[in-house]
Amino acid sequence: MKPATINTPTNTQVEVVRSFAGPAASVWKPFTDADLVRRWMLGPPGWSMPICELDFRVGGKYHNVFRNEADGSEIAMHGEFRVIETLNKIVQDEKHTVGRSAENTGHETVVTITFQETNRGTTVSTLIEYPSQEARDQALASGMGAAMEMGYRRIDELIVAVPTT
Repeated sequence: MKPATINTPTNTQVEVVRSFAGPAASVWKPFTDADLVRRWMLGPPGWSMPICELDFRVGGKYHNVFRNEADGSEIAMHGEFRVIETLNKIVQDEKHTVGRSAENTGHETVVTITFQETNRGTTVSTLIEYPSQEARDQALASGMGAAMEMGYRRIDELIVAVPTT
């Protein structure tokens, strides 16, 4: 599949669009199953995900911790699921914490992930709403697009390896 495309629909939004060679049910599963999330959402080489907690229901919370194995630094991502429309849409709050201090937190975003199945596969669109243009621009400058594409390539492999049932 072609790499993800990154758009900026407004001065506070980033949209990442990626197509996958599989039906919506096969693509949905890696986004909604903690065991599979742990396998694809790792970031660059040298990072691990020692914590991946996912209560996938409206009002349920998630908490992921990413660790740089070389220096031990950590980044956490946590939030709550606002909307779940099976095989179609997920809306969640998301906040990042750098290190172990609750004082060292990033901005909260709202992430909307949509799944559109076609006869050629499934297109996933991730729309991230930041609180300001500055926050959006910082995220873009961090290399988020490349990191997301790394994970999406792992999803390509999971779609082939994981049954949809």
